[in-house]
Amino acid sequence: MQAFTRLDSRAAPLNQTNIDTDQIIPARFLKTVEREGLGKGLFHAFRYDENGAERTDFVLNRPEYKGTSILVAGDNFGCGSSREHAPWALMDFGIRCVIAPSFADIFNNNCFNNGLLPIVLPVDQVNALMDEAKGGNHVFTVDLESQTVTAPSGKSYGFDIDPGRKEKLLKGLDAIGETLQHAGDIDVFESKRAIGQPWLEQA
Repeated sequence: MQAFTRLDSRAAPLNQTNIDTDQIIPARFLKTVEREGLGKGLFHAFRYDENGAERTDFVLNRPEYKGTSILVAGDNFGCGSSREHAPWALMDFGIRCVIAPSFADIFNNNCFNNGLLPIVLPVDQVNALMDEAKGGNHVFTVDLESQTVTAPSGKSYGFDIDPGRKEKLLKGLDAIGETLQHAGDIDVFESKRAIGQPWLEQA
């Protein structure tokens, strides 16, 4: 998993509440277990019309927001079904951080498990960030170590994060990577078990 330390990027304002995981990545794109390629389906109904043409009024289709890595969204982002493909699609598109007043619990957990940073800030602060994001020509800074979001104006907002989750993001550790940190202890345990309980080794 790619480590998350500091992110300097433009931010795209998506001022809409209750964006669910089917809107983030529609069910018809869930036929794969691969993480790559899902970005093309991200916000598909928002990004494309019925003929498959890009909607020029959708924020992520506008040229000033191309390549953005930060999304500032409305309340209850990621509600709906518990599909892990939602953070996969966001990350494949290039989004590494979503800032919102609240997130659905399962989506929030899936983000941390996949290296995407969800930041919860009060509504007034999210609205202020959205206002500063308009135009797309300014740089925002998300610093995980200091737990701050700094707007183009220089105003900084602090956010809370579980210390354990923060450490894993900083080190780029997913569940497998975290387990492998204890590989030596696991090898010792398996060796002792093979000696003391050899029948368990028989397949």
